[in-house]
Amino acid sequence: MTSKPAPAREADEASMTLIEHLIELRSRIIKASIAVLIGMVLGFVAVWPQGPIKLIDLLILNFAPINDRFAPIQSVGTTEQFTSYMKVALLVGVILAMPVIVYQILAFIVPGLTDSERRLIFRALPFVTFFFIAGIAFGWFVTTPVAIRFLVGFSDSPLIQTQPTLSDFLETVSMLLLINGIVFELPIIIYVLAYLNVTNARQLGRYRRYALVAVVIIAAFITPTGDPINLILLALPMYLLYEVGIILARFVPYQEQTRAEQRAAGKRT
Repeated sequence: MTSKPAPAREADEASMTLIEHLIELRSRIIKASIAVLIGMVLGFVAVWPQGPIKLIDLLILNFAPINDRFAPIQSVGTTEQFTSYMKVALLVGVILAMPVIVYQILAFIVPGLTDSERRLIFRALPFVTFFFIAGIAFGWFVTTPVAIRFLVGFSDSPLIQTQPTLSDFLETVSMLLLINGIVFELPIIIYVLAYLNVTNARQLGRYRRYALVAVVIIAAFITPTGDPINLILLALPMYLLYEVGIILARFVPYQEQTRAEQRAAGKRT
């Protein structure tokens, strides 16, 4: 019985490794999706028209353009109300499931986590929720009202009456709030990556100029209005969060050194 040539064996090993990564990715996606579905059920309770919270009414009262002649929001499609409510419920599900989503992403990007590293990630999950909610609060009180006022008041012509549809309004508000929540996760992600020896404060400090350019480009890309005011309102906190991440990364040199020593010890053995 003849054995396979060395290149063929290496190709089989590489293909098996790829298959294993795809299986792990599928498992991570399934776990994150289950968490989102559970959060979506709770989100549906929050947006239910006859429920105790009535989140949709709260969004309309806070952000919708108010006028004297018409209702601020109109629904023109047969299924528009139902699908719009479901989209907001999905957003609430993503918010509630964010700790699980972040953990699954980190566990997939950085395989072979030690027990101490897993404990660190679990300890960081409450902060993930805190920063995400802080980002949504920043969007609720700062960026979203400014963006809606700019979009609705773009033209002051008396011949134009702005009356957004329900789906368009909720998609815009939801996207703005979600973007702010994700952006505020940056310090926690930097801290965890520094602990896992993927990066460190010195490297992050050297790339400040590039980070500033990247922040402006990303803010311009994800800002729906495109005006400089909203771009600055999003880019400025993004860069400040990058600096906060650098500060947090300075608190993990001992953990970083310990991981390097563990790797060196593993190679010696």
